[in-house]
Amino acid sequence: MNFPKDLKYSKSHEWVKQEGTQILVGLTDYAQDALGDLVFVNLPEPGDALRAGEALGDVESVKAVSDIISPVDGTVAEINETLLDAPETINQSPYEAWLIRVKDIFSEEDLMNAEEYESFCAAQT
Repeated sequence: MNFPKDLKYSKSHEWVKQEGTQILVGLTDYAQDALGDLVFVNLPEPGDALRAGEALGDVESVKAVSDIISPVDGTVAEINETLLDAPETINQSPYEAWLIRVKDIFSEEDLMNAEEYESFCAAQT
């Protein structure tokens, strides 16, 4: 399992990467492993408002459909359109396959650093 130290993590297994005044949001290695082979991604539209703790979209795997939970309040600046045609990219490179870019962030839920998240995942199993 991979836990990059330059990222923050949510309890619902999304990662967050700061890029200037915006952030990227994606699914963690732990999440993609638990979900199995992803076959579909449903993402919000640019301009959509996000609320921390609420679903921003979902992913479908061969096992189930799971919500993607927003770790922040903000506005969708961009979506990773590549994932709409190739959701398996998340399985192959979860920390390169970002889902959305968020701007106008005005709050975020409590996020964990890599060490805290690794301990959190270990307690899940």
